[in-house]
Amino acid sequence: MKTFPAFAVLLVVAATLPVSAAELSAPLTLERSNHFLIVHGPQIPSGAFKINYLEAYCRAGSTDADWVKHTVIKHTSELVSVSADKTVMKLKDTLADGVTVEHTITAKTDEVDFKVVAHNPTTTRSEAHWAQACPRLDDFTGFNDPKSKNLDDYLPKCFLFLDGKLERMPTREWAKTARYIPGQVWCPKNVPRTDVNPRPLSPLVPSNGLIGCFSGDEKLLWATAWEPYQELFQGVARCLHADFRLGGLQPGETKKVRGKIYIIPNNVPKLLKRYARDFPEQIRR
Repeated sequence: MKTFPAFAVLLVVAATLPVSAAELSAPLTLERSNHFLIVHGPQIPSGAFKINYLEAYCRAGSTDADWVKHTVIKHTSELVSVSADKTVMKLKDTLADGVTVEHTITAKTDEVDFKVVAHNPTTTRSEAHWAQACPRLDDFTGFNDPKSKNLDDYLPKCFLFLDGKLERMPTREWAKTARYIPGQVWCPKNVPRTDVNPRPLSPLVPSNGLIGCFSGDEKLLWATAWEPYQELFQGVARCLHADFRLGGLQPGETKKVRGKIYIIPNNVPKLLKRYARDFPEQIRR
């Protein structure tokens, strides 16, 4: 008869216990580990998900350019503070060209709120045109086999909005050619198609700035949006981006950006209602 270590039995039992109402109403919490922002909570499948935050600050002219030699502006990131209850985190990024970017990240019960302030204290215009956070969603979608080489296995769980309707990936007219493959980029009408990620660029224009996915059991959905946003992107780390736009900064200029991550029960009308409340300018556009 096979026996198991006591800690393994405890893990199995814990995994089968239902999440209590008290746990579901508790705020999410934040942790910083190396370059990753980790969001914890009993509401999340596997208990947490991580974000490469921020993965890169980028120059314009990026759609068909070398990612390392042209696009990425090097930066360093500093953890400024974390509140005692781990619900508010402040970070400060310093770009190689002198621009500073301050982040205030607030975890709530079913969302994470981002407030970003970019400032150019120098006498030279900054080429920082857009930036990307990279949320990793393998655990959330249930496609987390480290041995799998299929980077697109989670796509049927992922969605964005086209022609005013939710469409799961891979969407129609899925692009397959670019400087780097695989992946998929959707460019909004107000952004030049020359200035986005050098992955396959969809001919389709998103209806709004939301991109997201369903949990493995389809009971929850995860979605993100930023204002202003540069692109929506599906990448090779089982990730989904709504990358934010800076548009360059003149000497002495300050710009503000805001973002959200939603983690809610699978209720698309509710998601759209919250998105309209939080990003009214995107609805108007």
